[in-house]
Amino acid sequence: MDLTGKRAIVTGASSGIGRATARALAEAGVHVAGGARRVARLETEIAHELDVTDPESSARFVEAAIEGLGGLDILVNNAGGALGRAPFDESSDEDEAWVLGTNVAGLMRMTRLCLPHFADWGHIVNIGSVAGRAAYEGGASYITAKFAERGFTYALREDLLGRPIRVTTVDPGLVEGTEFSLVRFKGDEEKAAAVYRGVEPLQPGDVVDCILFALTRPWHVNVDEIVVKARTQSSGARILREE
Repeated sequence: MDLTGKRAIVTGASSGIGRATARALAEAGVHVAGGARRVARLETEIAHELDVTDPESSARFVEAAIEGLGGLDILVNNAGGALGRAPFDESSDEDEAWVLGTNVAGLMRMTRLCLPHFADWGHIVNIGSVAGRAAYEGGASYITAKFAERGFTYALREDLLGRPIRVTTVDPGLVEGTEFSLVRFKGDEEKAAAVYRGVEPLQPGDVVDCILFALTRPWHVNVDEIVVKARTQSSGARILREE
């Protein structure tokens, strides 16, 4: 399917998978409105500040994006992240509120705000994680959030059945070239770098390939989910590393 002339919103578009997605969509001829807290880092045709955890910020962003785009065909819910890598009894209300607010409430909020603007062709792509498919130690809040994202994706599929909107979740494993681990370890660069040591992980472009595959299928095809991991990663916690 040719995406030329389609109109897209990409959340979390200032870095990593979000930035790579926005860039690839633009190269495919899509008009892209990008949103992020760090608006100065956005490279999109239309760029506005967006904090998906803030209802007012989200509403302002959608209003401005739709005005600039003139409508909506594609929504990529990419904004998300984790905080902490420790047993759950070392967690905090503040960290849990941020993780759930960004990955779950923010994703649901953006979807709800954008749904009225889809017309006769639409596709919602949610960026999930292998953490939403199998648990591992030390990641309870993020795992909970990504299980919820996956559940919401399928619930949305049910609610939108009969409307011209496709819904996909793309669930990657270990991805380098993003700020995910740096955020998770609260700025500790050594801990963040260690996550990718001894393994060839995915890059943002690998995930973008999956997003574009789903978006460009024939209109009668809905790709419900794509799970993509490095060859040497079999699950969220099981990774074969070179010594």
